[in-house]
Amino acid sequence: MLTIKGEKKHERKDERYHLIERTYGAFTRSIRLPVDVNESDVKATYRDGVLKIVLPKVEKAKEKEIKIEIEK
Repeated sequence: MLTIKGEKKHERKDERYHLIERTYGAFTRSIRLPVDVNESDVKATYRDGVLKIVLPKVEKAKEKEIKIEIEK
């Protein structure tokens, strides 16, 4: 299970508006992962408003690759 918690701050850049559609406050998102993850190698970065999370699979969960030779 991957859980992301954060908080959006209320921004007031321009006082001339009457309606704001963006919400603010604390939030939590939980996502069930389809495979087991190597927790020691998890990496996350936040840059230019984009959150990137890298979750490497554990060795037992990786798919096996079998090469098949085709005769011509």
